[in-house]
Amino acid sequence: GLGNPGKQYENTRHNAGFLAVDTIAQKHHTDIKRIKFKGLVGECSLGGKKALLLKPSTFMNLSGQSVQEAMQFYKLPAEKVIVLFDDISLPVGRMRIRMKGSDGGHNGMKNIIYLSGKDTFPRIKLGIGAKPNPGWDLADWVLSRFTEQEQKQLSDVFDHAAEAVALMVNGNSTEAMNRFNGA
Repeated sequence: GLGNPGKQYENTRHNAGFLAVDTIAQKHHTDIKRIKFKGLVGECSLGGKKALLLKPSTFMNLSGQSVQEAMQFYKLPAEKVIVLFDDISLPVGRMRIRMKGSDGGHNGMKNIIYLSGKDTFPRIKLGIGAKPNPGWDLADWVLSRFTEQEQKQLSDVFDHAAEAVALMVNGNSTEAMNRFNGA
């Protein structure tokens, strides 16, 4: 899950990936607090398979450093790494699963793709909504906090993301996309 470390970034739009991974950890009774791979990690079983939950501590734009270290340590191909992150092109409460693709303008994904040399990461894009008006600075928007109404919508999408990850880990990515794309 992608995000920025530190209290000042907690519950911001850009930390949707962290929030989704926290939901996965909670559902699987796992703590994400061990320091490893330039991030915080926790281990759990997803769909009967051993999984590492990772929240990079490198700040969003350098997420690839943390992800790449974990990939190298476990000798994981990109196809076995599911990245959860925020997407301004989706409304709050929506998600989209893709099996590969470009960075879509997301700096965290851009760094992961650059450092790994691969764009074949399965990903779950979590909607954080577009800027309320064109005059808003994008950085200010993604670092803003969700409203109370939006937080209620996010609870459902994070639950869906947790279900989707479990399906994807078991090779049921098509089912995950059919069930949750647009959900």
